[in-house]
Amino acid sequence: MSKVIIIGGGAAGMMAAVAAAENGHSTLLLEKNEKLGKKLFITGKGRCNVTNACDTESLFQNVLTNPKFLYSAFYSYDNHRLMDFFEKAGCPLKTERGERVFPVSDHSSDIIKALERQLRVLSVEVALHTCVKALLWENTGEKKRIRGVRLQNGREEYADAIIVATGGLSYAGTGSDGDGYRFAEETSHKLTEPRPGLVPLEAEEDFCAELMGLSLKNVTVSLVHGNKEIYSGFGEMLFTHFGVSGPLILSAASHYVKKAWGERAALYIDLKPALSMEQLDKRLLRDFEENKNKAFKNALGGLFPARLIPVMLACSGIEDDKKINEITKEERKAFAELIKRFPLTITGTRGFAEAIITQGGVSVKDINPSTMESKLVDGLYFAGEVLDVDALTGGFNLQIAWSTGYLAGSSIAADL
Repeated sequence: MSKVIIIGGGAAGMMAAVAAAENGHSTLLLEKNEKLGKKLFITGKGRCNVTNACDTESLFQNVLTNPKFLYSAFYSYDNHRLMDFFEKAGCPLKTERGERVFPVSDHSSDIIKALERQLRVLSVEVALHTCVKALLWENTGEKKRIRGVRLQNGREEYADAIIVATGGLSYAGTGSDGDGYRFAEETSHKLTEPRPGLVPLEAEEDFCAELMGLSLKNVTVSLVHGNKEIYSGFGEMLFTHFGVSGPLILSAASHYVKKAWGERAALYIDLKPALSMEQLDKRLLRDFEENKNKAFKNALGGLFPARLIPVMLACSGIEDDKKINEITKEERKAFAELIKRFPLTITGTRGFAEAIITQGGVSVKDINPSTMESKLVDGLYFAGEVLDVDALTGGFNLQIAWSTGYLAGSSIAADL
């Protein structure tokens, strides 16, 4: 019987432990926190968007970084196989808007409990409050060979294979503090610079603070950098004291980080995406006709949330007290343009403390995509967020963790 050590008790680590134990290995799961799944517990606002029920091709389409690298991982352990796993493990699931999959209970703790039950059934040894300080390896000619780990108390644990599933840098309070990157660099693996992903955006405009807490639903946003549109999406967003957030913005942010990191970009909000410019102009004509004797500032209640009206007035360039019947055709057309293309200046992102995921990580060029094993160190595997792979919101990043974790754990039998 071979011994496998998994470093990190998150989604990828727990699934890797399940797969390794299913293949008959003596499996030890090391977690520095007081419990397993600490980051998993807070995902999806505590509900845990465990995966997405889309077809396999859509999985790849929602991966931003290195989707081809995940070919074997997704086809070895796809979203439907994952859903079967949780149903059989006693955690019924449900599918909501956007094919997002959640536990029926809406409690992420039930996902963690299902995994813990499987770990017990498979006799996986779990060591909590256990921090790995270093990997142990030996040189065997051209390549290194993994030997084990050194723990915080100086004790050494030996193994035939080790899986690093330590996460990235997002939500450091859950234990994701970059240990995996250090292990990778110490064993000569290249790193793609880690950056915050799926993170709120900071904007230059002062009125964002005035609108703090205002949520806009069913809007379209377009992110433009250097006269090139790098993202467009439909959904919900939120104004904050520093800029904008919400599901739509988080996806836009991952494109910003990848294509415009550290530079200014323009974010345009279509406040009425269901209407064409011609239809919107007709709507304004109708509203203006019904309110022709009112001041401009008093005629917009049917168009926008109350808190947004003062900002729209200020940005329109039309005097607040100007009578509707005095507004020119050119002013009305310009106001329609503002509604369809309300501008914000993006100056950057928030930090890792507010990022859902980490972009960047261990270069996939150093990893065998068919097994998740290092090309540089025999017996060393990487899985989950520590790798340079990431996706949009909707359960896709967790599916990457499940798939790469399972592939790593199940590949060890063949390799040994």
